Amino acid sequence: MDLLQAIMSAQGGGAVRQLSSQFGLGEGETMSALQSLLPAIAGGLQRNAQQEGGMESLLGALLGGNHQRYMDDPAAVDAEEMRQDGNGILGHLFGSKEVSREVAGAASAQTGIGSDILKQMLPVVAAMAMGALSKQASGNAAAAAPRGGGGILDMIGPMLDRDGDGSAADDVMGLVSRMFLK
Repeated sequence: MDLLQAIMSAQGGGAVRQLSSQFGLGEGETMSALQSLLPAIAGGLQRNAQQEGGMESLLGALLGGNHQRYMDDPAAVDAEEMRQDGNGILGHLFGSKEVSREVAGAASAQTGIGSDILKQMLPVVAAMAMGALSKQASGNAAAAAPRGGGGILDMIGPMLDRDGDGSAADDVMGLVSRMFLK
């Protein structure tokens, strides 16, 4: 199951309904927002995991951070703690608030949803993504397995291969160049 599917199916769709309600969006708009925001989050996760010691650090955060609660409890979406945790995750993944703003702006251009809403939504989505990965990591002893082994990279990989050519590298590089190069 990829990251988007994990979030969509969380609590029998309750997580998406809760996000929709919290941000005043229809469920279709929320799905579009998730489809636009998650690839950047997945790209940040993949970049961090590929750095020396990055996978161990990611697994430590997933297994020790109690992020699963964001997937298990629909009310957690409203919690200030979740937004703070999500902002911390974004800081680690993107390195600056400016990159987060650029991600929200790009998602806004894709979806037509206001960038102000997406800026508020991004930390919540980041926390939910970590929750989905945490759930996968704790439930799967092979969480760090290579693609095809049911691990974390299997969850983020489908979102990174945007053009369906079987390689996420070109898609991640395109995303990075759009975010960092103007």
